[in-house]
Amino acid sequence: MVKRIIGSAVRALLMAFLVAIPSLVLPGTSNDGAQTAALVALVAAVVTFAEYNSEYPTFLEFRNAPPFNRLRFLALFFCVWFASLLMASAGRDPSLPSTLLENLSYSAASMLDFPFSPVRLMSITFSDLPAWFDVEGTTRIASLLMLISIIALLLFWVHARFIFWPIRKRAFNFWINLPLFDPTSGKDVLFRLKRDAHFNLALGFLLPFLIPALLRIWVTTFDAAMLALPEILIWVLCAWAFLPLTLMMRGIALFRVAALIEEKRRRAYAQEDELQLV
Repeated sequence: MVKRIIGSAVRALLMAFLVAIPSLVLPGTSNDGAQTAALVALVAAVVTFAEYNSEYPTFLEFRNAPPFNRLRFLALFFCVWFASLLMASAGRDPSLPSTLLENLSYSAASMLDFPFSPVRLMSITFSDLPAWFDVEGTTRIASLLMLISIIALLLFWVHARFIFWPIRKRAFNFWINLPLFDPTSGKDVLFRLKRDAHFNLALGFLLPFLIPALLRIWVTTFDAAMLALPEILIWVLCAWAFLPLTLMMRGIALFRVAALIEEKRRRAYAQEDELQLV
């Protein structure tokens, strides 16, 4: 009980710190922006504490199947942190030498900013904004965030494929880790798991291409000056990189759970056949 409360409190503090990173790192944050960030951080901390302190699950999937949520948190943390640092250094004296993070963003842009890539689409989305908007800097930030998401996805795929996730250290509890999935309703559970996995993987692959198109429609329809606010731009770029990562990780996880259920059924059928032969 005490261990669960302490773990929930630590997770809540980390989530609050993640939400507050832009207002802490960016210079010249307004009082209204700081108060809004503090309110959102408090809400995120309360929701996180209530979810992890509860004995029974509510909505968070794979709560007891690390490192699924840990990888997601680390990916979002580094996305928000690096984007905030790069945004804060945008007004730095250009005569100063580039930092390690800026060099990393240049390398990421050289790798990922090619024709028809999501990064190129994101740069095209911002190309029609006024001249004061730093399209090149935003493209570098988007490239770095996309690289972080790709690394996190590869790490989870390797862990799920070769390190026997999620049953390496403990048994997998279907109800606790998939509280919103009812295995007793609808068609066969294997069919539904694989269908949801295919849907999540497909949508996760398409979102990096769809979000720039939706942003371009929004920019041409509404006031594009809102993107001049660094806090809003940071969260827009982080959402563009993080949402596809979450969906594709969920698709990989559902495929892995389906494989475990299929293997268990195969063993059960083999045992039945042996008993019938005897």
